[in-house]
Parts: sequence; C-alpha cells; structure tokens
Amino acid sequence: MRPAARKTPARAGRRRAAAADPAGERLTRERILAEALALIDARGVDAFNLRDLAARLGVYPAAIYWHVSSRNQLVAGAIELAMSGLAPDPTAVRWQDRIRSVFVRYREALRVHPNLAPVVGGQLLYSTLRDPTLLEAIVVALEDAGFADAALADAYNVVLAAMAGFPTLELAVAPAEKPEAWADDFRQRLAAIPRDRFPALGRHLDRLADRAFVLRWSGGREKPLQSAFEAWADVVIAGLEARLPKGRSSPAKARSSASAATAPEPARRSRAAARRSGRS
Repeated sequence: MRPAARKTPARAGRRRAAAADPAGERLTRERILAEALALIDARGVDAFNLRDLAARLGVYPAAIYWHVSSRNQLVAGAIELAMSGLAPDPTAVRWQDRIRSVFVRYREALRVHPNLAPVVGGQLLYSTLRDPTLLEAIVVALEDAGFADAALADAYNVVLAAMAGFPTLELAVAPAEKPEAWADDFRQRLAAIPRDRFPALGRHLDRLADRAFVLRWSGGREKPLQSAFEAWADVVIAGLEARLPKGRSSPAKARSSASAATAPEPARRSRAAARRSGRS
C-alpha cells in the first residue's frame, strides 16, 4: 500500500484559497484587498503584515499568495481600491474644471485613508496601470486645453505631481510613539526661533504656526488646509494656462466650431440673434 501524499503548504494554500473561510465567505482578490486596506487604515503601512491579514481573513498566509503574490502588491492593491473613482466627469465642459476635480477627488480619497499618504505616490504607478481610466481622462483634458507633443508630456507630469504633492504634505502625521509629547516639543522649538535672526519669519510666525507646512504640529485630517489647497489648485491651473501654445485652437474648440458650422440654417440664425441680444 502506497503511503498517503504529504500535504505541502502550497497545496494547503490552494485548497484554502478555493474554499470558504470559517465564516463561510469565499476568499477572493477583492476581499483580500478590502481587508488589507482596512488593516492599513487601522495600523499604518509600516505595521501592515501578511500574518495579521491572514488572521483577519481566517486563512493560512499561503492562501493569500494564491491571489496576490507579494506584500508590495497587497499595498499597491489597497491603494488601487482606495483611489478608484478619481477620474473626472468626461462631460464637464471646461478642461480646467476636470483637472481641478482630479485634485479634489484625490485629496478626498487620501483624507479617508490618511495612512496611505507616505506611500501612495510611489505605488500609484502600479495602481493606475491596472486601470488607466484616470490617465486617459487627464490626457483628454490636456488635449482639449490645446496641449500637444512635448508640451502635453510636460503638462501631464505637472498634473500628476501636483495631484499627489499637496495632500501628501497636508496629511503627514506625527510620530506614532508619544505623539502628544512630540507636539509639545515641536511647539516649544517653534516658539524658540530667534526673531532677531529670522525677522521675516518672526513677523508672520503667529499666523503661520500650525497653519503652514513644516511649521505645524496638527495633522491635515484634524486641521485641513482648505484655503491653501484652493490657492494651490488655482496656481497650478493658471500655470498650465500660461504655458498653452499661443494662437492654437484646442480640439474641444475645433469640435465646437465644426458643430456650429454644420448646424441647420435656422439654428445658426437663432444663435446669432441670441448673441446680438446679449450685446445690446
């Protein structure tokens, strides 16, 4: 009689991957990533590990590897889940409004999941390549603005860097160990800045303290920098507008002109009358 085949961890993992956990839920990639994101939200990326995730799911660690091949891909997948739905409404008329909505949606997503802030910029590449909907929407908006060729590549890089930059700084958090003591020490160091040596900073320090990057001890989730965010978005979009090729009609304007040219004669007369009425 041949001895029974020995069960290897990989085989056991496959069986557990295909079977339901003790609670009766089937193990899927989507469920794994949802639990990974919840664990990161609770403990942060540095403390996130496969063993705790497996315990949370009620499976062996090998079962998770059947669906997601590494810890890095687990983190990237959690980011993908958190950042889904960032693409702007493609029917929005103004390209500036579409770009601004990307900034707003990204910031809102990161405010819901602030523990992703330290790593989201580096992991965003993997996440967006799995579903390039956001990238497509950004390129379409820049085309509609009138960018092309090398200028479009520069503008694209500006949008991606700007999207990730402000919220990452805004949502930086105090050290996990003794955060209250750290905040007290920070306030004391700020108050001790010699105003005779740094007079410009000293003149505005009362206004900047805990309201400006590098000079604050509160996190952006508890104390958001809303007016600064709006100013930053205005500056980025104005900068893009300033770099548009002079005298070049955007595809969006060209489509609008073509539509007007091919409209029936009564419709053209009606629009012309409306314009005359508006000028009078």
